[in-house]
Amino acid sequence: MRKLTPRLLAALVPFALASQAGAAPVFDVTELDPGVAACSDFNAYANGKWIAANPIPSDKTRWGAFDALREQSLAAQHKLVEAAEQKADEAKAGSIEQKIGWIYRSGMDDAAIEKAGYAPIKPDLAAIAKLRSSADVVTWLGNAFAEGNGVGFRFGPGADYKNASRQIAFAGQGGLGLPTPDYYTKDEHKAVRDAYVAHVAKLFELTGTKPAEAKKKADGVLAFETRLAKASLSRVELRDPKNQFHFVDLAEANKTTPHFDWGAFFKRLGIAPDDGFSLSQPRFFGEFDRMLADVPVAQWRDYLAAHTIDDAAPYLSKPFQEASFEFHDKALNGQPEQRARWKRVLDAVNDGMGMALGELYVKEYFPPAAKARALDLVNNVNGAMKARLEKLDWMSDATRKKALEKWSTFLPKIGYPDKWREWDGLKIVPGDYYANLRAASAFNYRYQLDKIGKPTDRYEWGMTPQTVNAYYSAATNTINFPAAILQPPFFYADGDDAINYGGIGAVIGHESGHGFDDKGSQFDGAGNNENWWTKEDRDRFDERTARLVAQFDAYVPLADHPDQHVNGKLTLGENIGDLGGLAFAYDALQKASAGKPDPKIDGLTREQRFFLNWARVWRGNIRDKAQLVLLNTDPHAPAKFRAIGAPSNMPAFAEAFGCKAGDAMVRGGDRQVKIW
Repeated sequence: MRKLTPRLLAALVPFALASQAGAAPVFDVTELDPGVAACSDFNAYANGKWIAANPIPSDKTRWGAFDALREQSLAAQHKLVEAAEQKADEAKAGSIEQKIGWIYRSGMDDAAIEKAGYAPIKPDLAAIAKLRSSADVVTWLGNAFAEGNGVGFRFGPGADYKNASRQIAFAGQGGLGLPTPDYYTKDEHKAVRDAYVAHVAKLFELTGTKPAEAKKKADGVLAFETRLAKASLSRVELRDPKNQFHFVDLAEANKTTPHFDWGAFFKRLGIAPDDGFSLSQPRFFGEFDRMLADVPVAQWRDYLAAHTIDDAAPYLSKPFQEASFEFHDKALNGQPEQRARWKRVLDAVNDGMGMALGELYVKEYFPPAAKARALDLVNNVNGAMKARLEKLDWMSDATRKKALEKWSTFLPKIGYPDKWREWDGLKIVPGDYYANLRAASAFNYRYQLDKIGKPTDRYEWGMTPQTVNAYYSAATNTINFPAAILQPPFFYADGDDAINYGGIGAVIGHESGHGFDDKGSQFDGAGNNENWWTKEDRDRFDERTARLVAQFDAYVPLADHPDQHVNGKLTLGENIGDLGGLAFAYDALQKASAGKPDPKIDGLTREQRFFLNWARVWRGNIRDKAQLVLLNTDPHAPAKFRAIGAPSNMPAFAEAFGCKAGDAMVRGGDRQVKIW
C-alpha cells in the first residue's frame, strides 16, 4: 500500500488587526518589532517577535502560520469524523458518513491493531518470498499495481501533453526510499543513508529476520535503490516538460524494457493503451529493465519486501509505527515526538476518503457568501494581471496575443467541486484498519485508472476542500482555491481590502502567475505543451527569470550550514508566482481603492497593511533537519525568503515604508527583478 503521507500544506494562522469602526480585531500591531527596520529585514520586522514567542511544538518539524491554520482545519475535521464514528452503526448503509466513521473507528482501535501485529501484510510478504525469477517479479509488480500498491515506479493518468483534452497513461521514475537521487551519492547525505539502512534492517527484524541477515538485506536494498537513483532525473530536471512526456506505443516501450511487457501490464490493470502512453523517463526505465535481467531475484525480493513493510508500518502495531517515526520523522526531519494518534488516523481518512470528508466539511464550515466574495477577488486580481500583460514593454505583440488568449481561458474554481464523487463500491468494515485503508487505496487507484482513455475533466478537483492550500493546473489551465484557505487571515468576507488583497489576493495572483512561469509558460490555454513565444521574447523572459534564480541562489537559510543555499532553479516557478502574484494583487487593490479615503489603522497605511499581511503569511520557524530536506526537495523557497523576496523587487514596497537605495529591502539596477 502506498505510504499515506500528509500533503505539504500552505496556509497561515489567524492574527488580529485593530478594530475599524467597531469591527472585530484582525491584526495585532504589537507583534511588529520596532527594533528592526522594515527596510532592512521585513520578515524580522513583521514576524520576528511572533516567531520568538512561538517555539516549534515537539510533535512538529516546523511551526508558523501554515501549521497553525492547518491545526484549525484538523480540529474542524476531527469534530466531523468523531460525529460520524458515533453515528456510524446507525447511519444509512453505505453512506459516506458510515464509511468515514468506520475508518476512523478502526484507526483508533489500538487493541485490535496491536493484536494484529504485522499479520495484515503477511500474505504480501509470503507472495514476495515465492518469487523465483524476473518473470515472477514482473507478474508481482503487475498484481501490486492492480491492487493500488505499486512499487518501483509511478503509473497513473494524466493529460496528453499534445492533446490535453484526453487522458492517457503516464509511467514515471520512482522507487526510492530517500528524498532525492542525490541522497544516494553525495557525501553530505551519508548519515541519512546510514540511518536508512538501519531503518530498513529494523523493519526486517520486526518481521522475523535475525539482525545480521537483516543488515545484509538492508545493504542490498540501498545498493538496489542507488542504481535506480543514478538513472533518475533531479528535481530541477523534472521541471522541464520535455523530461515529463515521452509518448510511445507498446512496441516502442517494450524495446526500452524487453523484460517488462507493457501490454501484459496494461491488461492486468484492465486498461487499454489506445495508441500509446508516456514512458516519461526512458533512461530510468532502461535501467529498471536491466535490473530485472541482472539483479539477483533475492535482492529484488528484499527490495519489494522492504517497501511493502515500510509503506504499511504507520498502520500496523506500535513497534512498526515507532520504527516509521524514528526514521521518516525524527532522523530525516528532526521531529522529536510522534503526533497524536487521532491526527495520524485523520491523515489516513483524508488519504482514503478525503473528498467525501470534504463534502461534510463544506456543509458545516463554508458559507455560500464566502464563495461569491472570493470570486470577486479572483476577477479583480486577474483583471489586474491582464492589464499588466497588455502593457509589458518587453513582450512583442505576437506573443502578447497568445498570452492574452491563454489568460482568457483561465477557469477559477472556488471552495469545492460542483459535483461530488461517488463512493459506491468501496467496502469499509467496522473493525479492520489496514483492510479499510487497503480497500480505499485500491478503490481510489481504480478511480484514477478509469480516467485513461476518457476526456479530461477541467472541473475535477485535485485537492480536497479542507486542504489549506491552492494550486494551478497547466493541463486544464485552472486556478483552484479550496474552502479551507478562504478564511481569516487570508480572507475576510467583509474585511479590509488591504488585508484581503495582501492575503488571498496575492495567492490568487500567485496561482494565476503559474500559468506564465518557467514551466506553465510552455503550455497554451488548452493545456497543450506548445511553444507560443517568439524566440526573442523567450530570451527576454529567460534573462529576467535568471535574475530571480540568482536572487534566491544567494539566500542561506541556516546559519549553521553556510554552504547550503536555496536552489533558485528548483524554486523558480514559485518565486515567479510570488513576484507576479503580489504585483497583480497590489494593482487590484489600487483599482479597488481608487477615490476612497485611506485612514490609517493603528498608524498603518493601506499599502503597509497589504505588505504586512503578505509577510504574515510566511511567518514561522523550522527545524534544521527538515529545512535541509526541503532545500533538496521543495519547489518552494524557505518561508522567510518568500516574505522578503518579492517585496524587495517592488518599488511600491519601498514607497510604502520609506525605504531608500542601499537598504537591504531595495533591489535596484541589475539586481531588481521585474517580469510582469
